[in-house]
Amino acid sequence: MEKTRKKLTFHQKLENAIKKNNTLLCVGLDPDLDKIPKHLIAGSDPIFAFNKAIIDATSDLVCSYKPQIAFYASQGLLGLKALIQTVSYIHMAYPHIPVILDAKRGDIGSTAIHYTKEVFDVIRADAVTVNPYLGFDSLQSFLERRDKGIIILCKTSNPSASDFQDAKINKEPLYIKVAKKIIAWNKQYHNCLMVIGATYPKELSAIRTLEPDMFFLVPGIGTQGGNLENTLKFGLTKNKSGLIISSSRAIIFASNGKDFAQMARKKAKKLKNEINKYR
Repeated sequence: MEKTRKKLTFHQKLENAIKKNNTLLCVGLDPDLDKIPKHLIAGSDPIFAFNKAIIDATSDLVCSYKPQIAFYASQGLLGLKALIQTVSYIHMAYPHIPVILDAKRGDIGSTAIHYTKEVFDVIRADAVTVNPYLGFDSLQSFLERRDKGIIILCKTSNPSASDFQDAKINKEPLYIKVAKKIIAWNKQYHNCLMVIGATYPKELSAIRTLEPDMFFLVPGIGTQGGNLENTLKFGLTKNKSGLIISSSRAIIFASNGKDFAQMARKKAKKLKNEINKYR
């Protein structure tokens, strides 16, 4: 099983999971000790126990899982250990489901090399989010891992995204220039994706027009209020795929009682079905 996993690229794993589970849903694993059910807190590893229960309850509903590294690093070594254990558990128990590490890395070349090792060799993620602000040399070591997914920030879902991303350069928004650069990099490396927030459907449509086939990681559905119907209308590829629709808090914190995993499954199944309704 492990040998099979190593032979598959991130894109192959992703497409296989989409087909197997008939889903574009990605569940974000963002454990917050203030919100984790109280009965888990007394345990020796509450973060991993929480994640494992969520994963086991939703594994047939998702195309990927996306842990956000800050929720683990903020808890020190125990949190980072739980992150590594979580990724390892997904690889072992559900090897067909890829893991996206939401880390938004991006630094000068010599530092980026070590970030690349952190993400892919220590944490063992299948894909990572990266920030292109420092330019190509900050991403090169990631892009050279051609079997991995390199998910590059383009038009993010947060309210202040427009502060810089909408700035006009020669009458063209910066996010469009970034999208064009990502498209160019992908022609060489063939492992790029973009982050496009569901909170900006017009921008999503514009970028899909530029790039009809690339996968987009789409945060902003759920707590952030992104419109699901418009996201699918403007973001789907011709084969009704091309989107990784991420939801975190609305699913994993659906309940803080002992039924938290069952309620997370209920929320995830509802969102999966809503996505498929518009596909």
